[in-house]
Amino acid sequence: MNKPDTHAEKHNEHQLTTIRIKGHLADRWADWFAELTITRTANGDTLLTGPVPDQAALYGLLRKVRDLGLPLLTVHWVDPSQT
Repeated sequence: MNKPDTHAEKHNEHQLTTIRIKGHLADRWADWFAELTITRTANGDTLLTGPVPDQAALYGLLRKVRDLGLPLLTVHWVDPSQT
């Protein structure tokens, strides 16, 4: 018997998230965002990409961005089935 997918099961998957901030993040902050890949773009932005297990973890990351004083540009959740 096949078990139907439920919203709760899908919600609990670690979703790939990309956070774009204005400005280049200095190397000294790499340990602070150790769970994420840091990519500096040619246009001067920084992308923080990696798995974020839930809303609480996302909130923690956004607090770190706020504490750096760098403007938050976008937060993008990537559907795991599209990767």
